Amino acid sequence: MADNSTPMLRAIGLSRHFGGLTAVSDVSLDVMRGEIHAVIGPNGAGKSTLINLLSGDLSLNAGEIHLGERDITKLRADKRALAGLGRSYQKTTIFQHFSAQENVRLAAQAHARAPLRMSGDVYADSEIVRCTCYALDKAGLTARAHLTASHLSHGEQRQLEIAMVLATEPHVILLDEPLAGMGQAEARHMVSLIASLKQDRAVLVVEHDMDAVFELADRLTVMADGQVIASGAPQQVRNDPAVKLAYLGDGDAA
Repeated sequence: MADNSTPMLRAIGLSRHFGGLTAVSDVSLDVMRGEIHAVIGPNGAGKSTLINLLSGDLSLNAGEIHLGERDITKLRADKRALAGLGRSYQKTTIFQHFSAQENVRLAAQAHARAPLRMSGDVYADSEIVRCTCYALDKAGLTARAHLTASHLSHGEQRQLEIAMVLATEPHVILLDEPLAGMGQAEARHMVSLIASLKQDRAVLVVEHDMDAVFELADRLTVMADGQVIASGAPQQVRNDPAVKLAYLGDGDAA
């Protein structure tokens, strides 16, 4: 992967149009190892579209995306995942009728170089077992590993999504509104989990909770109408007149 002077993730001039609507226009940003980079902005600013472009769930009309020193612009989403880019989604994407452990194990298997085995003793693969146990522990779910996912609380299901991402051993993690729908106690736990993810990784997060954003973020990028209007250290961005006008100053959540 890249050395510490090279961004783990770099987006250069990304644009995406839907017919006559420009959802993302000439957006550039980078995320360094050991950093949480938050993207904020009002509803319709293009934040989730940006994550979908980075992950490969949407194709670009223009721009380049680099993972470390590798150009991944033309790679499909599954190939980007194999290259070290992991993501979670706004809506829960777990297997509700499988246990937490089975969910994470399937994620680890999908990322393994060997073909995915749907039968046989999958737990005989020591590497898959290691990845599964590590991810469950990191997400704080070891004690809940054998529970069916549908029996987990909303917050625990969001933790499970992150565990599934961690099981793929990503270099870069994209989180799209990880605190959505959480109560205060669950949100506090999730903030602690997200803060721990940046060790030896790069994390890009889109989030509505401004208290959480300013607690977590090492850098902020603010979007409005599909464009970047400010980017920098949290305090610098907080005091930017354009940001106050477009977003923070109006008291609304993104």
